[in-house]
Amino acid sequence: MTTIAESPDVATFTDEAVAWLSGVASPRRSTAWGHGSDSVAVFENWSPEDERRHTAEISEYERRKFDAGWGPLDWPAEYGGRGLPLSHVLAFRRAEERFDVPRRTEMFSVTQQLVAPTVEKWGTPEQRETYVRALLRTDLIACQLFSETEAGSDLAAVRTRAVRDDDGGWVLDGHKVWTSGATVADIGVAVCRTDTDVPKHQGLTVFLVPMDSPGVTVRPIRQMTGGTSFNEVYLENVRLTDGHRLGPEGKGWQVALTVLAAERLDGGNLGLANADQAVELARHLGRPLTEIEQDRVADLIVHSYVQRITAMRVASVVVAGRDPGPEASVGKLLATDTMSRTSAVVRRLLGSDLVSDTGAWGTFAWTDHVLGAPGYRIAGGTDEIQHNIIAERVLGLPREPRA
Repeated sequence: MTTIAESPDVATFTDEAVAWLSGVASPRRSTAWGHGSDSVAVFENWSPEDERRHTAEISEYERRKFDAGWGPLDWPAEYGGRGLPLSHVLAFRRAEERFDVPRRTEMFSVTQQLVAPTVEKWGTPEQRETYVRALLRTDLIACQLFSETEAGSDLAAVRTRAVRDDDGGWVLDGHKVWTSGATVADIGVAVCRTDTDVPKHQGLTVFLVPMDSPGVTVRPIRQMTGGTSFNEVYLENVRLTDGHRLGPEGKGWQVALTVLAAERLDGGNLGLANADQAVELARHLGRPLTEIEQDRVADLIVHSYVQRITAMRVASVVVAGRDPGPEASVGKLLATDTMSRTSAVVRRLLGSDLVSDTGAWGTFAWTDHVLGAPGYRIAGGTDEIQHNIIAERVLGLPREPRA
């Protein structure tokens, strides 16, 4: 196993990281600025078979990185980390950008940056021992069983029930939707209603559901992009022990907020890789740009920098030991706006060629981005929810009427 000095300065640390990366990957061929492995891949138009194959490839790299000591660098040693500051995490990401390593897809962000920290915070000692290291190493892949057809942004309105059985365990029944990675996930983090006689936020409990449990059915949803990255999940008489409960009974809302805070934190870089590809498209289009096109591309570059700076502000809050609040909502709004501006630039540059694009203008088909980008105004908390958070917590405006 490769060893790392206990507290190396960033320059020495970066040299060590580059040396290790040189032994496992080739230098990145793309010259796109800012395009790196820390950006989560979106709009991958895969079939379930493609998703399983790519997940296996990414997991292989993540496990190799973990075993060599380059995995969860800021985590304590008991979980395979080094206890290093965020500056070193960011330094490794910058070094990783220079190499052609597999780019993480959304379920890896969910697994390593959302679910693992939540289990570490709310789990029992047995759960932390069973799950945290396995999630960080990607021996286990996780998905979120949150949204329902009538409970998306209003997560507290979920109707999936969890009822105690005679043996002290639980029986789950319900229907979840828009679940990314459900076809490849090993466990699902499910928000369920366990008490209907109390206010809705107080009657929730979270469970870790093995996705191969009897009664769990995953059905891919065909999107208008042609891909099936989202799924609906049916839970029908799914029996779990009480050891699968995450956090106290009735405290599911607080557990879910831990996941959601991490999701909005992680969403600060969402869409930047695609924006970078759009800038590369403009650079290598093969013809001079019109004045309007130059303005649109420049606007996208500036907006991308603002999004990156906002993500750094959120990161600084985390480094200071505080939970990200309105800053994370600003980052989420900037991310969806960046994706919209990226679509506008690509439409302007490609014109009618866009409708027949199958990947000739970049590493993926731009039609996937243009058709998929609007959906991210809903994912991870709608834009309207983020506006409410900013209005109430930053601007001090009156709260939205609530039942």
